[in-house]
Amino acid sequence: MFSIIGIVLVLGAVIGGYLMEHGNLKVLIQPAELVIIGGAAIGTLLIANPLPIIIKIIKGLLGILSSGKYNKGKYLSTLKMLNDVFGQARKGGLVSLEAHIEEPDKSDLFKKHDFIMKDHHTLDFICDTLRTALSGTVSHFELDQMIEVDLDVHHREVARPVAALTTVADALPGLGIVAAVLGVVITMGSLGGPPEEIGHKVAAALVGTFLGILICYGFLSPLAVNMTNANEAEAQYFSCLRTGIIAFVRGAAPILAVEFSRRSIPVEVRPSFKEMEAACRGGKAE
Repeated sequence: MFSIIGIVLVLGAVIGGYLMEHGNLKVLIQPAELVIIGGAAIGTLLIANPLPIIIKIIKGLLGILSSGKYNKGKYLSTLKMLNDVFGQARKGGLVSLEAHIEEPDKSDLFKKHDFIMKDHHTLDFICDTLRTALSGTVSHFELDQMIEVDLDVHHREVARPVAALTTVADALPGLGIVAAVLGVVITMGSLGGPPEEIGHKVAAALVGTFLGILICYGFLSPLAVNMTNANEAEAQYFSCLRTGIIAFVRGAAPILAVEFSRRSIPVEVRPSFKEMEAACRGGKAE
């Protein structure tokens, strides 16, 4: 939501200030400049990146337009889910989780939590980690190292689309100069013509530079930063899961393991202990 407000504010401030100086909006409408800059930017993206990265960039940009995924409600639901899983393991032993983690789509334990059934990456992470712990051949220290490797690989994967988008953003001012130079070339070929025509061509050339800089610093670079923040929020969420699971495998009681998870949640979205306790008991959070 704030991203949309920011985009509108950037456009409003730039266009509003231009109009305050009695600028002519028609001069800024230069389809040819947009074709040069936009087409070249998309081309550089295709040259440098495989299709999966491009798809991830599109998904990441669409995700920015939605509200924050990892809010207090999501964390409360996660703590409740972990408490149920740990409680089941404490009652029947880790072996009692085998049927649930082998076929999570059919598990009554996971079906109680709709959000986890819709998030296959998180569900796979939990099931794979518990499956490894269930084998009985891995210590909690080794399991923690294994999770760290898994999260490190995932972090590098989600960082690639951001790096690709940042590279395109950094190229836009240069592509704007390319468009401006082409405009100057066209202008030079029109020397001797009417002054109005020459002035229009010079203005069109300058608009190319303007668009390249504006799109870079006003839109794509901030969007890349937003995607980075979203990736960091996801990393913090998985750190919460990791902390709770390792605490339980190490021998902590279910509610204590969940408390370990709660303490690892960022302060701005961290539920209070009473909210967590109410959620885990099935009541409403205070």
